[in-house]
Amino acid sequence: MKKDLRIVFMGTPEFAVGVLNALVEAGKNIVGVITAPDRPSGRGRKLTASAVKEYAVSHNIPVLQPTNLKNMDFLNELRALDANLHIVVAFRMLPKVVWEMPEFGTFNLHASLLPQYRGAAPINWAIINKEQKTGVTTFFIDEKIDTGAIILKDEIAISKKETVGTLHDTLMEMGSKLVVKTVDAISSGEVETVEQPKGLSGEADTLKDAPKLTPENTYIDWNASVETIDAFVRGLNPYPGAWSFLIQKDEKQKVKIFKVSEILSSEEIFSEINISEEKEVGTLFIVGKRLFVNLKDDMLEILEIQLPGKRKMMTKDLLNGYSFEDSSKMIVNPHSH
Repeated sequence: MKKDLRIVFMGTPEFAVGVLNALVEAGKNIVGVITAPDRPSGRGRKLTASAVKEYAVSHNIPVLQPTNLKNMDFLNELRALDANLHIVVAFRMLPKVVWEMPEFGTFNLHASLLPQYRGAAPINWAIINKEQKTGVTTFFIDEKIDTGAIILKDEIAISKKETVGTLHDTLMEMGSKLVVKTVDAISSGEVETVEQPKGLSGEADTLKDAPKLTPENTYIDWNASVETIDAFVRGLNPYPGAWSFLIQKDEKQKVKIFKVSEILSSEEIFSEINISEEKEVGTLFIVGKRLFVNLKDDMLEILEIQLPGKRKMMTKDLLNGYSFEDSSKMIVNPHSH
């Protein structure tokens, strides 16, 4: 027998909006939305609503914005919505009192093929780690992060030049369809779940995590290979951006790099910059309107860069009006200067 579902949706960023929109377009009964409180943003520090709140308001869906998910007033408001299913997409960790509340449970959409890449930044890490495939998974929430019983999965190949921006959009579309499919399965009582490894089996040893992105784990390792740096840069483009310190005019500047390319040894340019004296890793070379970095065994071209106080630019455009000194170089170890 088909169950009449009353759904509360929980999410905050753009990724969650695509999913919420798919549910609304599929005619699902969304009785309320829970999202983050409005935050100050921009130069004027004006209070700005989350992407999910803007969508919900424009579709006349009631919105709750709790600062504390265990607050009694919030819990009473949530109960009053009388939902029997909660759906979570890119929100925060829920207390048990919230995820246990609805009759048919609380399920989450995660942008990886669980149990791989549990954590805050699965799309980024799949590209950074040069995975050949990824996907989306729906699962019932339990006490830990991203460890609950798997409901459905859908997978996709990661293309050679994929960025986190392009993959995010693809997975948002795939995830939207998977969430609707999951709701249909719950509604018709046809849910079959698969338990995730809990750390006791051999499989748990091979699991990769997707930790939150920080300044420490988004710094470019100039000792790495061209392929590794390229994957790292793509996995952080456009957000938050791979970065490095640049020594320029005896000053340490923070730069972000959004696109790089390998220099093939067959390129004529290679002989021009393959200078006889040994240059250290990180040294920059300019040839015409092109910018190169010396690596251990190779050369890398920087195609798109953002200097402090400037917008993101193609290097060829930047070099029309900006010059690097001969001694300019990227700092290999951010803690050494």
